[in-house]
Amino acid sequence: MSMTRANWQLPIGLLLAGALHALTFAPDPLPQWAMSPLQLVTMAWLVRQVWQAPTGLKAAGRAWLFGLGHFSVGLYWLTISMHTYGYMPMPLAIAALLAFSAYLALFYGLAGWITSRTGQVAWVDGTGSAAGPVRAALVWASAWTLAEWLRAMLFTGFAWLNTGYAHTDSWFAAWSAVLGVYGVTFMVAFAAAALAGLVGTTHFSLRHQPQRAMAGVIAIVLALAGWGLQFVNWTTPLGNPIAARLVQGAVDQGAKFAPGELIAGIRNHLALAARPPSPGMPAPQIVLLPETAIPVFSHQLDPAVWEAWRNLAGQQQSTILTGVPLFDRTTGHITNSVIALDGDTPVASLVAGTPTQRYDKHHLVPFGEFVPWGFRWFVDLMAIPLGDFNRGGTAQPPFKIKDQFIAPNICYEDIFGEELLPSLHTAGQESGSASMLANFSNLGWFGDSWALRQHWQMARMRAIETSRPVLRATNTGITGAINPHGVPIGMLAPLRPGILDVWVQGQTGLTPYARLGDWPVLLIALAVLFWTRLRRRQRT
Repeated sequence: MSMTRANWQLPIGLLLAGALHALTFAPDPLPQWAMSPLQLVTMAWLVRQVWQAPTGLKAAGRAWLFGLGHFSVGLYWLTISMHTYGYMPMPLAIAALLAFSAYLALFYGLAGWITSRTGQVAWVDGTGSAAGPVRAALVWASAWTLAEWLRAMLFTGFAWLNTGYAHTDSWFAAWSAVLGVYGVTFMVAFAAAALAGLVGTTHFSLRHQPQRAMAGVIAIVLALAGWGLQFVNWTTPLGNPIAARLVQGAVDQGAKFAPGELIAGIRNHLALAARPPSPGMPAPQIVLLPETAIPVFSHQLDPAVWEAWRNLAGQQQSTILTGVPLFDRTTGHITNSVIALDGDTPVASLVAGTPTQRYDKHHLVPFGEFVPWGFRWFVDLMAIPLGDFNRGGTAQPPFKIKDQFIAPNICYEDIFGEELLPSLHTAGQESGSASMLANFSNLGWFGDSWALRQHWQMARMRAIETSRPVLRATNTGITGAINPHGVPIGMLAPLRPGILDVWVQGQTGLTPYARLGDWPVLLIALAVLFWTRLRRRQRT
C-alpha cells in the first residue's frame, strides 16, 4: 500500500513543484520579493529528486515531469490565443498546450539525464571528497544552462520562461551585464543545487556538513558580487535626453482586424498620439505605437490616412515609429515591420512601404507569422490574419532620431538577448550603435494574462544586459520605459488606452555581455561537463 502511494506521490509532487516554479516569472499572484526565493526552493527540490534517481532515465523522467508542470501552468495563456481569438475548440487548445509543454519539458529531462550520467552525486549520501558538493552543483548548473540554451535555439527556439528571468529583481540579475541571462541561469541553478545539498539530507554528518556548506558559501559570494555589480555603470550617456511618447491603444484583438473596426482602431491610435503633452513635459520628439498599429498593408491604406499621420508628426516636430505590415511588389515579400515617419516623409513612400527608416522582423513566431513544415493543418484550424511573413535581415541599422540611435525589435524578438546585440555593433562604429532599444508588441492575443507581465520582466533583463534604456509600445500592455539598470521609469496599466510621456537618456559603450554574447557561459558549462566526465573516466 505504501509502495503504491509512493509511486504516485512523487510524480504528482514533481508536477506541483513545476507549477509552483512557473509562478516565479512575473508578480501577481506572488509578490515580487517572493519570486526569487521560491524559484530556488522549487528547483532545489527537483535537484534532490534527480540526484536520488537510481538511473539516468528516471532522473530524466523526474525533470521532465517538473518541466511539464512548469510549462503547462506558465504558458497557460497560449490557450487564449488559440481558443478565444483563433476559434480553436478549447479541448484541442488544451491538448496543443500540453503537447507543446511536453516538448519543452524534454530539455529539462535532458538536463536531468546529463546530471545523473555524470555521476557527481555520491556525496549526497554522505560520501565523497570536499570538492564533491561543488562539483555536483557545477554539473547541475552546466546541464541546466545548456538545456535552456538549446531550448532557445532548436527549431527557431522558444526562450520564454528561461530560469534567469525569475531573478530580474534579485541580486543575481546584475550578472546579466557580464554573462547574459544564461549566466544568471547558471548561477541560480548552482545556488539551487547548493541549497539541495544543505537541506533534506538523508545522512546528516557533522564531518560532511562543512563540505556541503562550501557550495552554499560560493552561491552567497556570487549573490553578493551581483549586489555589487548593480552599482557599476557599464555605459555613459550619449547626446541629449529625448522626450518619448509611448502609445497603448488597447484595441480588442477580436476587433483589431475586423473590416468595420479597423479604421476606428487607427483613429484611436492617432487621437492618443495627438494628445497634449503631459504636465511638465514638452511636445514629444518621438512617438512609439505598437506592433501592427496599422493593421493592413501600407499600400491598402487610404493615402489620406498617411497624410494625417505625417501632419501630426509635422505639428509636433516629432518622429513617429509605428508597426505596419509591408508588401514589396518587386520581390513579393511581406514583412512585419516598424517604420519611421516625420513631417517631411513623402506620402508616396509611406504608401509604397519604402520610408527611409524601416525595420523588418527577423525572428518570426511559428504558427502566427510563419507555418512550420507539416503544420499547415494546425494553422488552418485557427483564424489568424497576416501570417506567412518573410524574415528581415539579422543586422539592420538603428533609426537615427535627434541625438539617439534607436534599435527596434518586434514582439517576442526581445526574449532572444544575443539577437539584439548586432545593433550595438553597427558597422563597427560606436557612434552609430544603438543607444536605446525599442520593443513594439501586440500581446492582445493573450488577454489579461501572465504573458504581459512575463514579457515585461524579460524586457527589464534586456536593459540590464545591454546597459541601454528600453522603450516598449504595446497594444494591451505592458507599455513602459526601463532605465539601463532594469528599473522601470514609468509604465501604463494593462488593457487601458493611454499614453506615457517620459524623458529617456540614450547610452553608449558596451557591457561585457554585449561584447561577447552567450559564448563565455556556454563554454564554462561545456568545460565543466567535459572535465567532470574526464575525471570519471580516469577513475574507472
